Amino acid sequence: MSKVELLRMVKARQLPAKPIEITANEAERVALAYRFGLPSVESLHAKISLEEDGKAVLARGRLQAQIVQSCAISGEEFPVSIDEPLLLRFVPEGAIDPALSADEEIEIDLSGEDSDEIDYSGDAFDLGEAVAQSLGLAIDPYATGPNADAAREKAGITSDDVPSGPLAAALAALKKD
Repeated sequence: MSKVELLRMVKARQLPAKPIEITANEAERVALAYRFGLPSVESLHAKISLEEDGKAVLARGRLQAQIVQSCAISGEEFPVSIDEPLLLRFVPEGAIDPALSADEEIEIDLSGEDSDEIDYSGDAFDLGEAVAQSLGLAIDPYATGPNADAAREKAGITSDDVPSGPLAAALAALKKD
């Protein structure tokens, strides 16, 4: 599989006035599902406005996706909706002065909002890859499906907080000594 599943290059010096819309096609969704270990990515759409921020480019928008995940408990597949705000800052490689020593403090004001900073080289950055990474961060690796409680009960797990089962009993017996 290709390393770049959702390539959408944007020229940093010619930012579009209108928001950019990214919609993953079927091949891109299959590649993203493979990359993130998902049974499928049913849809992925992002709408992002770009604005200059000094030498950097500030990207604000929203990521919406429909994915299918496997339950962390039962392995059963179930649908998940993702709806996340995006705030990204694309910074040209070397924009932070390398002459600054390690002990000098660098202060970056992001107007009260935190954004993810992404380095890029050349005259363009890959907005699609940033959206793909944002999708990866939005996926809950410990998501549980609708039948997780039944699977826990069948396995003899009564609570996430209190260990149970034969190994827990053996450990409790050791602690009593």
